[in-house]
Amino acid sequence: MPVPDVLAAVDLGSNSFHMLVARYSHGQLVIVDRLREMVRLAAGLDEHDRLSRDSVNRAHACLERFGQRLRDMKAERVRVVGTNTLRKAKRKGAFLDRAREALGHPIEIISGVEEARLIYLGVAHTTPSDGGHRLVVDIGGGSTELIIGEGLAAKRLDSLYIGCVSQTVRHFADGVISEKRMKRARTAAQLEIEPVMARFRRSEWDAAFGASGTMRAVSDTLLARGAPNGNITREGVEWLLGECLRVGQVDRLKLPGLAAERQEILPGGLAILVEVFDMLGIETMRVADGALREGLLYDLLGRMTDEDARVRSVRAMEARFHVDAVQADRVEGTALGFLRQVRESWALDEPLAEMMLRWAARLHEVGLDIAHSHYHRHGAYLLQHADLPGFPREEQALLAALVGGHRRKLNLASLEELVPPWHLKAESLIVLLRLAVLLHRARAPRALPKIDLEARGRSLSATFPKGWLAQNPLTAADLEQETEYLQAVGFRLRTN
Repeated sequence: MPVPDVLAAVDLGSNSFHMLVARYSHGQLVIVDRLREMVRLAAGLDEHDRLSRDSVNRAHACLERFGQRLRDMKAERVRVVGTNTLRKAKRKGAFLDRAREALGHPIEIISGVEEARLIYLGVAHTTPSDGGHRLVVDIGGGSTELIIGEGLAAKRLDSLYIGCVSQTVRHFADGVISEKRMKRARTAAQLEIEPVMARFRRSEWDAAFGASGTMRAVSDTLLARGAPNGNITREGVEWLLGECLRVGQVDRLKLPGLAAERQEILPGGLAILVEVFDMLGIETMRVADGALREGLLYDLLGRMTDEDARVRSVRAMEARFHVDAVQADRVEGTALGFLRQVRESWALDEPLAEMMLRWAARLHEVGLDIAHSHYHRHGAYLLQHADLPGFPREEQALLAALVGGHRRKLNLASLEELVPPWHLKAESLIVLLRLAVLLHRARAPRALPKIDLEARGRSLSATFPKGWLAQNPLTAADLEQETEYLQAVGFRLRTN
């Protein structure tokens, strides 16, 4: 069955309703429309778990606006899900009927575990895999999801019955933030986390990621305070908790980077977050771009082969900028063969080194679609500033640096801005890419001879079969020029 050109996902969350519309192009999803409204559905549940009239009216007004965008889309192209609040709500039949009419599409109320699976899918498709296990934490309005996964596969999933809205309503309904109230909120979080703590302890995962609104709000606040990349740290969480207790009132909580709409529900979310950090042994948490709604979109593409989102991004760039795939194959094969020879000497054992070299080889000519003159610079600019799903900023910068440095004079100053240790290792990858591109300058189908490389520090020796360079004078001249380019930046290349 062919993949539709346009897909949509609607997430009826306990705090906010989200809608994503994406176009399927060159094997990847490109977001073309994004709508979000804070409905606070969880706050509308009374003591009998029935939705209040006001919350129902807010929800339906929002869904009518969403429905206008989805009106002409076929059912197989749209998936709409309800989460914790709609799982809990009683006598919701009339609400769902009106919601279905407003949207023009049926609503699926998913389980907590299914919600966790989709959240992980959204995170996994929008962040690169480092090859290890990752913990994903999503503090929603009515529930908190914990997932451990590897690659695109979720291994352990759990959904806890605590969320930022429900905790705020229960412990901070009048806006007062006191030590006593915060202690009660934290104890409630502890009681929910404790039964699953052993399954998600620190020894079970390698890196932690946060997803959705609460994590983004905390990250934005810490970023405004100076946290690198907006990463959430234990120290940052403790500081934010202290600020809440210091002001003592929600409406007095004026923090740079904190959106006004998040201010009211921050105390409840923070009570959960601080216990998640403490009980699961988290020191640092990165914030993912994707979450449930992105997972819904990729779930619609389940009939496609699962692969790293970055691979799809690279392929899309190849197609969009008319890369010569045959030439890219040649350069990729030679560059990776060189890497295998020097991997140990240059400490390029990380999987990311091979992936980056592979992708740079495939995209080194992406700038030719703009102009031949300085096409390596055009390519670097495109890769630096394009939307590349799956690539974090630091990896996108590394890819751009490799492509920008693959020919002509080499500027190592640009590498200093890369995240360590890649500010050093990028030079080695660039040298391998430059050599592979140079040797395929003729774009000829014939295979290269066996070339032996020996690397040591900032030097590289390339040994060719006897007489081969004499039989290929243009390549010999290019290698002499390359030796001068590299010598100018203190790197020694020897050929014989």
